[in-house]
Amino acid sequence: MAVIVKYVVERNGVERMTFTSKKEADAYDKMLDVAEALEGMLEKVDVPLSEQQVESLALEIAKQKDDFMAILKGGKVSTKKDSEEKPTSKKGGDDKVTAIKQA
Repeated sequence: MAVIVKYVVERNGVERMTFTSKKEADAYDKMLDVAEALEGMLEKVDVPLSEQQVESLALEIAKQKDDFMAILKGGKVSTKKDSEEKPTSKKGGDDKVTAIKQA
């Protein structure tokens, strides 16, 4: 018989997610805290959003908080397209060759 430790993230008496790692459970709980704080901010905006839209938007922003923070600080967020177009360098003298972008 095996013993399995599970970490349950619960919010307002509702089980949200179960993890096998405390680190993952803590990270998810922190993300939910951020989403909850964002909901309060989004409810104050002068854009008509339903309660469900506010909740969904807050959760998505919280999931991508690092990208949002980079943009808010004036940086740029790399996308999959950006990373695919970056030339790669290889050993053997090819590091001065730039990949040609196809239209």
